[in-house]
Amino acid sequence: MRSFLRVGAAVCGGLLLGSGASALNVRVLVAAAPQLTVRVAAPAPAPGALNVPGAPGAAPLPVQAWTVGVSGAQLTLNGQPTGNASLYLPPSPGSVVEIAGKAYRGGVQLRAEAGGVQGINVVDLEDYLRGVVPAEMPASWPSAAVQAQAVIARTYVTARINPATPYDTCATETCQVYGGIAAEKPLADAAIAATRAQVVAFGGKAASTYFSSDSGGFTASSGEVWGKDLPYLVAKADPFSAGSPRARWQLEVPLSRVQQAAGNAGVRVGALRSVTVTRVSESGRPLEITFVGASGTGKLTGASAGGFVRALGASGTRVTLAGLNPLVLSGSGSGHGVGLSQYGALGLANAGYSHLHVLGFYYPGTQLATLTGDAGPARPALSVQAALPVPPLAQVWGAQPDGSGQ
Repeated sequence: MRSFLRVGAAVCGGLLLGSGASALNVRVLVAAAPQLTVRVAAPAPAPGALNVPGAPGAAPLPVQAWTVGVSGAQLTLNGQPTGNASLYLPPSPGSVVEIAGKAYRGGVQLRAEAGGVQGINVVDLEDYLRGVVPAEMPASWPSAAVQAQAVIARTYVTARINPATPYDTCATETCQVYGGIAAEKPLADAAIAATRAQVVAFGGKAASTYFSSDSGGFTASSGEVWGKDLPYLVAKADPFSAGSPRARWQLEVPLSRVQQAAGNAGVRVGALRSVTVTRVSESGRPLEITFVGASGTGKLTGASAGGFVRALGASGTRVTLAGLNPLVLSGSGSGHGVGLSQYGALGLANAGYSHLHVLGFYYPGTQLATLTGDAGPARPALSVQAALPVPPLAQVWGAQPDGSGQ
């Protein structure tokens, strides 16, 4: 990706470094369409700030508003060819850009891709979090829970910064939900500021801080869900995950839909006669589902078993199965169950624990680290501080935060 940055900033891969502490920029894919409308809010860019990469003496693009389309493999600007496949308006202090009708802090990278235009918001990491944290967790929750969400959101995107790719992350649930300026909340801003630069680390690198809404009382290991074991993403009892709207639920699925979902998963046994869980994981999630049909027997194991459950419309995979027409799913929790449980974070915060205890409980064996001003050629650099604290077992099972049990 080619781009121009303002004079006075040093570019290091995906990092924009000023004097003193580093300012880490994140590239977020926020829109993709045959054409995009982009508006510069305030302040307006300095003359010449928006240029066509690689074009000597290129004139600045019009300020205020323009429509970007594609002709062949090149971008067009208000219907006129630019001769280039990429345009870049760099972020500046206080800058705001509107992309496809939504306002974002920072700047924008525009790319021709597959016959359309990609709108990529280029934004300071801490400003990016302002549009993420309240979109992923209610800002009104206790500060310890919101602070934990801020740290894992920061860690999640830090681990994905990769200058070799067109963008680092996206704005949907596929990555992290990012709502831009419209999503910002003062209480979330306070949690982000209180944890500024903090990340969860393992082995000197940003950890994979997966999270879900509600573990259903028992977190899942990364191995059982995705087939890749990580030592800090383990199956463990989670007594603080309670009180969510999906703590206990039941779903009835008609046989026709079960048959379709089984077929989509590659099960070819003819007309189904039974669907049963024949092996469960340590977390109580189906590890093997056996299908008996008119023409034989088939099995789904590991992540495929969980995928089948989700394909039936279940909110989570910690389920039992009964019957056949309908197939009755009785479950607890919502989401994949790996890593932090948001309702568990709420429970720990309500019990008086800090955000560091929340992180230590859900990512055991990890350390607290901070982003530093020194950046390597491709990845943000971390300064590891200390092991994250874990609430004592007695406390986790219902004693008071001081360990007295009284």
